[in-house]
Amino acid sequence: MERILERLGRMTAAHPWRTLTTWLLAAVALLAVGQATGGTFVDNFRIPGAESQQAADLARAAFPGYGSASAEVVWHSPGGDLRTPDRRAAVTAMIEAVRHQPHVTSVEDPLAGAGVVSPDGRTAVGTVRYGREAGDLGPEAYRRLDAAAAPARAQGVQVSFRGLVVDVAFEPETGPAEAVGLGVALLVLLIAFGSVVAAGLPVLVALAGLVVGTALVLITGTLVEIPGAAPIVAVMLGLGAGIDYALFVVTRFRAELAEGHPPVAAAGRAVATAGHAVLFAGATVVVAILGLLFTGIPFVGAMGVAAALTVTATMLAALTLLPALLGLLGSGVNRWRLPDRASVPVLRRFVPGPGRPADGNSPVTTGGWWVRWGWRLDRRRAAYALAATVVLLGLSAPLLGLRLGTPDDGNQPRHWPQRQAYDAVGRELGPGWNAPLVLAVHHPGGAPADAALTRLAGALAADPEVALATPPTRSPDGRLALLTVVPRHAPQDQQVSDLVHRIRRTVGPAALAPDGARVAVGGQTAYMIDMADAVARRLPWVVLGVVLAAGLLLVAMFRAPLIALKAALMALLSIGAAYGVLVAVFQWGWGLSLLGVDQPVPIMSVVPMLLFAILFGLSMDYEVFLLSAVREEYRRSGDPRRAVVAGLAGTGRVITAAATIMAVVFVSFAAIDDTLVKMIGIGLATAVLVDATVIRVVLAPALLGLLGHRAWWPLRRPSTAPAGPAR
Repeated sequence: MERILERLGRMTAAHPWRTLTTWLLAAVALLAVGQATGGTFVDNFRIPGAESQQAADLARAAFPGYGSASAEVVWHSPGGDLRTPDRRAAVTAMIEAVRHQPHVTSVEDPLAGAGVVSPDGRTAVGTVRYGREAGDLGPEAYRRLDAAAAPARAQGVQVSFRGLVVDVAFEPETGPAEAVGLGVALLVLLIAFGSVVAAGLPVLVALAGLVVGTALVLITGTLVEIPGAAPIVAVMLGLGAGIDYALFVVTRFRAELAEGHPPVAAAGRAVATAGHAVLFAGATVVVAILGLLFTGIPFVGAMGVAAALTVTATMLAALTLLPALLGLLGSGVNRWRLPDRASVPVLRRFVPGPGRPADGNSPVTTGGWWVRWGWRLDRRRAAYALAATVVLLGLSAPLLGLRLGTPDDGNQPRHWPQRQAYDAVGRELGPGWNAPLVLAVHHPGGAPADAALTRLAGALAADPEVALATPPTRSPDGRLALLTVVPRHAPQDQQVSDLVHRIRRTVGPAALAPDGARVAVGGQTAYMIDMADAVARRLPWVVLGVVLAAGLLLVAMFRAPLIALKAALMALLSIGAAYGVLVAVFQWGWGLSLLGVDQPVPIMSVVPMLLFAILFGLSMDYEVFLLSAVREEYRRSGDPRRAVVAGLAGTGRVITAAATIMAVVFVSFAAIDDTLVKMIGIGLATAVLVDATVIRVVLAPALLGLLGHRAWWPLRRPSTAPAGPAR
């Protein structure tokens, strides 16, 4: 594989303009195809086999228009009853204006008995239904609704909106987050490289890969329904991974130049060594992310596909586009140096070159801080390994209190209409009105009997968690009945989850069993509960599949089973630490206000599964880079302890810089007004920093030192080289 990669690097570096032209044409063509055939993202959240999905399917089949795109309108009058003549006329005028808007099929008038009105008459809720999907309506639908509220607002009535139609207009944008992340990444690269040109190359290559990856995601959107949050996750991961991959290749190229190799040969060697690590690390990330396809949840798998395509594109850019640029620049990669920075000699010390002797100029004897740290760690490797493990277990401890759920509109920014509508409904009608459950009662052999529906309604009314149970509404053919149940608590509260499970397991069967009818509990709140349950059931299998696949890749690369096992265990520790920090921040509320979230929330059900796949792959990145350097020295010297110090000295500074860049990119996305993106950003940043510091700088080299020659079994032990310096 290294010979193939070296030929690839030499070829692209020897013909840079041909390679650059090919990349440019491919990017333009893919973007054109993506815009022509794709370009849209669909939030079609289905959970095959879930009871809430069954309830929705039954209702759609029996009630025309059920489940279509809708927006909920909340009117609130602080100054008095909405039913006074002036306010009623203003609300009626607004409803008439909305009724004539494009694609609107119906509008509820709560003041005429079609919606909900609070007991004091100050708050009313009505629903606007559309004949198209929310994604097809675009943000203009909300803007028209907001404009139609002018007459009501002129009378002092507060009007707010929520629902999928409104959410489309408030989809998060990545522009500011990308700019902040790229700006800090450039600063870190400047400090690491000491050269403007060298610092700019990883960012340029990552952006090129990101363009191609985005185009591929758009094209894939014609075959698979890609959720709206997928592009943000893909951009976040593509930027971080793309800069990291290019950083390692550029670092090795500069080291080869410093050894006196010509640019084309240096590019070939950089792709053969650092590029080999990039290939296996990228493949591990892709395999881990594609493991999301086995969750059985279509939109989760689609997010994995989008992220995998983007990572693949950035990896290919690092292996083909980057060596072409390096061959074109040659020694010019070191131009525009920062003052008083002798960057090339530093790179020579911490990136061991091929054929370098084990003493004299070896990185083990000529390095700076990293070499001193390596020998200090070697002397007390057992103590350092124990201390690092304790730190990781301590960070992971909050994971024991993990509660999966879905933050509701009460966690949106206060200036968003969804949050204003949520607060008004909860305050004036009760928190449970934000968490209605829809019960679909059906009979396998016909229609449910009236007596069965009466028993069910009575049992629901007697439940202490139920604030209201509406009378059943039968479908036109009478074969399905729908009831709405309003809990006493907010959607994300544990009491609501308990109520859903209680209706399914005891209340519903007990009331309907004599008649043979069945009940399926649905609605948005029940769907989110089913999502959490599905993730809890399937996460262990995803973990097992990803660990096995990544372990096989590591065994294929290093031919050392103990290395693969050690890497898997350390990756699990870093992921556990990330989960623990997420629980402490979002569930316990530690520093939550700094993220723009004003109350604790459960961990979104999709986050643990998504984070595990991404983080396991990213953890393997640093593991591969470190192990590649250690194995290179081990093959040369035959001394496992010297190899660990050399590997640490050769990669420590680069891994630290790469982790800093990736963490900054991830944290910058936490500024986006979306709780899912915030959780993913904080989780990824935490895991990357923990992995690149506690694990890669302390635990991994300490364990390798403890294992000694056994770590590389069954690799044949090389001839022993001179021992390292006294320590």
